Amino acid sequence: MGNIVAIVGRPNVGKSTLFNRLIERREAITDDVAGTTRDRHYGKAEWNGIVFSVVDTGGYISGSDDVFEEEIRKQVDLAVEESDSILFLVDVHHGLTGMDEAIASLLRRAKKPVFLVANKVDDHSRQYDSAEFYSLGLGEVYNIAAQSGAGTGELLDALVASFTKPSEEEMADIPKFAIVGKPNVGKSSFVNALLGRQQNIVTPIAGTTRDPINTRWNVFGFDVMLLDTAGIRKRQKVDEDIEFYSVIRSIRAIEDSDVCFLMIDAKDGIQQQDLHILSIIQKNGKGLVVLVNKWDLIEKETNTMKAYEAEVKARMEPFTDVPVVFISVLEKQRILKAMEVGMKVYEDRKRKIPTRKLNDALLPIIERQPPPMYKSKQVSIKFINQLPTVVPTFVFYCNLPQYIKPAYERFLENRLRELFSFSGVPIRLFFRNK
Repeated sequence: MGNIVAIVGRPNVGKSTLFNRLIERREAITDDVAGTTRDRHYGKAEWNGIVFSVVDTGGYISGSDDVFEEEIRKQVDLAVEESDSILFLVDVHHGLTGMDEAIASLLRRAKKPVFLVANKVDDHSRQYDSAEFYSLGLGEVYNIAAQSGAGTGELLDALVASFTKPSEEEMADIPKFAIVGKPNVGKSSFVNALLGRQQNIVTPIAGTTRDPINTRWNVFGFDVMLLDTAGIRKRQKVDEDIEFYSVIRSIRAIEDSDVCFLMIDAKDGIQQQDLHILSIIQKNGKGLVVLVNKWDLIEKETNTMKAYEAEVKARMEPFTDVPVVFISVLEKQRILKAMEVGMKVYEDRKRKIPTRKLNDALLPIIERQPPPMYKSKQVSIKFINQLPTVVPTFVFYCNLPQYIKPAYERFLENRLRELFSFSGVPIRLFFRNK
């Protein structure tokens, strides 16, 4: 169970700069997955060996130059409700503003650790200027300069110390499937159809539980945990709000899962918000199955399914080796098929390929089509092995790892996928000196 940290504050106090500062080292390690840059407002950070998620709330609300107090209020509400700890950013250059006071009064009611962070403290005189923020009644003021990173160490020490460790009663060690997607695509109805019960969770009651609803499903030879993210409070909100809410909501379920069912509405196709969620799934290295729901409502012609699948995959590039299952939750069409495909992805993600088999299969291909020469130097790959990691990760030992280009990396990934069936599974490649 990961900890989620939200950054809140009025516009232009440096939220994005702090966000980038927190995730930069971590992203540099995990983000060599092609195509994971779609989501600019969610990332993984690491401090003293503790990994946590960071969400920049400002990134999800449009018109950030003249955001109304109401919009900020919604952001703060969401952050309070969905995160484990909150970084409240203020700006020492502009001093204390009415909007800061409004945010502080919302945060004082939060039953979460709140860290008051004075940004842009880039010299000694500014240290004294930040003292006025103590009047907000949120305790210690952490002075930082997000741009240079000054002061962030002390803040991070306090932040990670505030994390409540995962509860002891971890979920049973069985496959965990998260059902994610935009609101109203049929996520809860899918769970209900599997469980054979009516409208049990599809109730827009305010204050539905904050965590995903976990249900064990043990029938037809399956034994899996279903993580449903649909326990969302219904609100009358603008699109960006709903988007932000369902994205931050999905993060928890995605991080706790092995395989994600990304559910889309057949009429809408894959939209920007689905790509946000897709990038979070990729960053976390989770298995993926795309479920196209409400397929019974689509006018059919020959090849409709094939053409639709091709369109979905084109939107998801470059991660296109993904199973797509066309379902109708209402008609209970192909919902068991979806679970079978999910189990296959789960098994594929766990697969360890013997080193000898890996080398016997790949080295001849590499010999026939070696990496392109660089500055008249020949790059040669001598040996490959798979690391014992949760996400399938392969190391290629070669003489000049720095000269392997992204195009050749994709070539190798595609060969691995063809040879060893990794459909729906993100895989990671590293190149090291032999």
